[in-house]
Amino acid sequence: MTPRERVDRALAGRDVDRTPFTFWYHFGLEKEPGERHAAATLDFHRKFSTDLVKVMSDYPYPKPAGAWYELAEERNPFPEQIRALERIRDGLGGKAHFIETIFNPWNVAEKLSSKEAVQQLKQERPQALLDALEVIARSEANHARRALEAGASGIFLAIANADASVLSREDYRKFSEPFDKMVLEAAREAPLNTLHLHGTQVYLDMFYTGWPAAVFHYDAHGTGVPIGEVRKRFTGTIMGGLDHNRIRSLSEPEIREQWQSAAAQAGRKFILAPGCSAPNESTDEELMRVVRVVTGSNRS
Repeated sequence: MTPRERVDRALAGRDVDRTPFTFWYHFGLEKEPGERHAAATLDFHRKFSTDLVKVMSDYPYPKPAGAWYELAEERNPFPEQIRALERIRDGLGGKAHFIETIFNPWNVAEKLSSKEAVQQLKQERPQALLDALEVIARSEANHARRALEAGASGIFLAIANADASVLSREDYRKFSEPFDKMVLEAAREAPLNTLHLHGTQVYLDMFYTGWPAAVFHYDAHGTGVPIGEVRKRFTGTIMGGLDHNRIRSLSEPEIREQWQSAAAQAGRKFILAPGCSAPNESTDEELMRVVRVVTGSNRS
């Protein structure tokens, strides 16, 4: 099967020749042109034969001239990223799906200021924060639509604040959920929208239903929530199963055990992946262990 066929069959819950897999890390190319970013992404995919290309998105959101929260809607907030997506589309030639990473509006606000500044604004001027988050969400929705026009099969919405260490459930519902849904709604018709729920104290139950996402991605090892528990509540495709914190040191038998355990719990609608990015300093040999185990190859 081609990578695209393998992922399509997993999404549909059909038999596959082997479990589709993917992994990724940050290339640190946010100061380089989109062409360089695209080349790195395609090289990574070809080197490791990943079945799903998860495109990193590290270009910064445009900063305003005044206070960080005094924002205007951006029609094309990440132009270099769009250029990269177009080149990735051309390079893949339809043989593999690729999905565009979008960090949720709360995370963008933190990057425009700091984690402390966002929390301070929430306490002192909550409406100003809500207004800023809405503008970011509208801008990111514009980007999501552009990403699909560039050929992406969906967006990978990274949510790191639906976590008890960041916000209460009530505060997430007020300050993030409406804006996260606004971004995802812009890509509603895409087949591979993915919810990435980052953290170890995530409110997973808030995301099982009501979101236009076919794929649920989280850190089973860090949260301590088995994939089998998620399967009881989520009917779509589950992505995860590998311990991203240990991926550099996992032996091939350990990789095989994590893979087979996760696949048995998830069933046919499953894509093997780490619970988050692999460490940026991961070596080719460390990542190639995953490739050898899953594909049965002898590559080095």
